[in-house]
Amino acid sequence: MLYELYLVHKFIMRFFKELFSGPFENKELMRQCYQIGYRSLLLISVTGFITGIVFTKQSRPSLAEFGATSWLPSLVAIAFLRTLAPLLTALISAGKVGSSIGAELASMKVTEQIDAMEVSATNPFKFLVVTRVLATTISITILTFYTALVGLLGSFINVYLAEGTSFRAFIESALESITFLDITASTIKGILFGFTIGMVGCYQGYNASKGTEGVGKSANSAVVIGMFLVFIEEVLATQITFLFRT
Repeated sequence: MLYELYLVHKFIMRFFKELFSGPFENKELMRQCYQIGYRSLLLISVTGFITGIVFTKQSRPSLAEFGATSWLPSLVAIAFLRTLAPLLTALISAGKVGSSIGAELASMKVTEQIDAMEVSATNPFKFLVVTRVLATTISITILTFYTALVGLLGSFINVYLAEGTSFRAFIESALESITFLDITASTIKGILFGFTIGMVGCYQGYNASKGTEGVGKSANSAVVIGMFLVFIEEVLATQITFLFRT
């Protein structure tokens, strides 16, 4: 266990060392951002939209008991920006992106493609790991706010059909309770979740065991460990943010 933690620490330290040393793989970074970010838009859009509708529909009866249905847009906006958007984006990315990275790097490892890159004077760690971790960090942070936007759109449709509220009135009500701390906390969560998912996927794939069995094991471990760490980070981030609010 302690030795495994040492290897993880060494892997992370190597990432930061390679991150700030040239040459920089900008082309590969952009390709990974496209693969991770753009190709996840459809799944993120559908999930965020449905979650916005369901959350609004489930919240309305509770608020209606107190005659406070007018607070519904603010409730949805706060819930999405503070928790739902970062968590939904991270969990979907852990399942889709984390497993993909783990399986891809593990496949390259067991077929000795990574060893071949080292022989050809190419830095495989910078090309394969640094670019992917940076791409997940950037993409998941952006997708977090996109998920919040799509969730609010789903919520608006539900509110409009139930109460006939205009889009302008909905947005004004939703944004009036949002603070700079909410935006900052959501951004930090996106960066932290993205870094964690990318790092876990790369670590599992880059250190895969020999044989085809190692590919499946790396992909599965990337998803399970990634989700587990995201939940832990969510709890810690929520507690820290609460301290700043009080």
